[in-house]
Amino acid sequence: MRLPLATLEIFAAIARHGSLRAAAEALGIKPSTVSHQLKTLEDQLGTALFIRTTRSISLTEAGRALIRGAGPAFEQLTEAVESARSTGHAARGTLKLAMPEFAYHLFVAPRLQSFCAAYPEIELELSLTDALSDILGEELHAGFRLGDRIAHDMVAVRVTPPLQLAVVASPDYLATHGSPDQPRDLLDHSCIRYRFQSAGRIAPWEFQGKDGAYSVDVQGNLITNTLPASVDLAKNGLGLMYTFRDYLVDDIATGALSPLLEKHLGKTPGIFLYFPREYRTMMPLKLFREHLTAP
Repeated sequence: MRLPLATLEIFAAIARHGSLRAAAEALGIKPSTVSHQLKTLEDQLGTALFIRTTRSISLTEAGRALIRGAGPAFEQLTEAVESARSTGHAARGTLKLAMPEFAYHLFVAPRLQSFCAAYPEIELELSLTDALSDILGEELHAGFRLGDRIAHDMVAVRVTPPLQLAVVASPDYLATHGSPDQPRDLLDHSCIRYRFQSAGRIAPWEFQGKDGAYSVDVQGNLITNTLPASVDLAKNGLGLMYTFRDYLVDDIATGALSPLLEKHLGKTPGIFLYFPREYRTMMPLKLFREHLTAP
């Protein structure tokens, strides 16, 4: 027997409000509809649920048994519907985000303190990964990546301008090994390479020439899969490093690292936030997006 949810809702309303007319007003339907649906439910169950007189209506034993079981269930259903209605439409709830480590350090981390202070009821869950996350499969709300090449059913929003690339080394390293004048000179240097955690491949060192972009197959005895470790190795004079200049702005400003080959380096497309179209109006995501892109 299929659960007659519509008629059970009407039954619960009659029991709650004490009359068919009051139940009809509460549900926004006609009294005749309430009467018809109640009769249908009683016919399906094979028993009367209410004792009707000209002055009152009261539950039968069967009616009391049904309301004891159905009442809490309908309260839970009502709460669930209201929860679904409000989820994503207020400045509260959980926001699950995937992002590469560089995006977190470079762009997200500096804005987290002010965001959390402004929206204390939004819980952020950050998954640091250099993979292009399966937002739906991993039950995430949004992710960050370089460039705007995404699946057709996703929305991409630029959150940074194009990012300048940089090759850097410590003054100690350069004092010992000299500075490269051309990208091909990197073949004579120890280069700290980065291996993508998800894909497992080594990140290329790309440069701009008169014929367009090209890469140099650099070598070295150090490979990491985190940018903070690469920066630490470079600052300790163990090799040259290739990454985003903005990520190194403080170390370059203090002289801990020196930029090299600047006229040969281009820019990346920048960081984009991507998310399913259905989440365009999700309030926690909307507020986070606006906070990141605010001047």
